[in-house]
Amino acid sequence: MKLYQGMGPNSYRVRIFMAEKGIELPMVDVDFAKAEHRGPEFLALNSLGQIPVLELDDGTVITESVAICRYLEETHREPQLFGSDAVSGAKVEMWNRRAELVIFGTIGNVALHSDAFFKDRLRQFPAFAETERQAVPRKWGWLDRELADGRPFLAGDKFSIADITAGVCAWLGDVFGMEVPGDLRNVQRWLERVRARPSFEA
Repeated sequence: MKLYQGMGPNSYRVRIFMAEKGIELPMVDVDFAKAEHRGPEFLALNSLGQIPVLELDDGTVITESVAICRYLEETHREPQLFGSDAVSGAKVEMWNRRAELVIFGTIGNVALHSDAFFKDRLRQFPAFAETERQAVPRKWGWLDRELADGRPFLAGDKFSIADITAGVCAWLGDVFGMEVPGDLRNVQRWLERVRARPSFEA
């Protein structure tokens, strides 16, 4: 079993997840600068030319970071990062999805529509990128209000993949000059707790 990965938030998300689980896998670094993700060998693994990709020993290929994490959750049960019962599982799913749609998507749109790295992937609209950039603080403000109840992690008392996703959002925002506003005390409290975890060095 090996993981094809490289730069970018989705590979980082899987590496954090693996570190939390104590999982070590052989890794193949995919060099985007050399267009290795567009080569026929890699496209045979993932026709979308995206990372990460998990290849199992029998040749089965799993793409998409959350799908890879779900597989790893099933094969390495502890610690449980997708919830431990129906309610906690649903809450983790809800908060992971919210982090993806509300924050990750907004920051991602800024990158996709403003950075030269993505100019060949889609038609870029710089004005849209700027609109999304201006929206980022409001998205974090929404999360700050949600965390006003004092809970330690997004889905409740336990760290989960939702915290990994939102933590990676903050990292991605830093990369593209959209830091979490310093006056959002609840988010900053949560972010400090999350970033202190050794897994975020993965």
